[in-house]
Amino acid sequence: MARAHKLDCEAAESGCRFIIQSENEEEAIELARNHMHEVHGKEFSDDELQDEYLQIV
Repeated sequence: MARAHKLDCEAAESGCRFIIQSENEEEAIELARNHMHEVHGKEFSDDELQDEYLQIV
C-alpha cells in the first residue's frame, strides 16, 4: 500500500480545516507552503513544514 504525506492545517493555524494529502512529499510541502502564504499570510520553510507538521499516513 502506498504511503501518503498529510498536513492538517489546523495543527499550524487553529480553526482552519484545510488538509493536504499526497503520495508525493515535495508536492504536499509545496501545496502546504502556498496555502499558508495565500490564506494565512504566513511564511514557512520546507524544513519547518516537514519537521513540525507533515505526517506519513
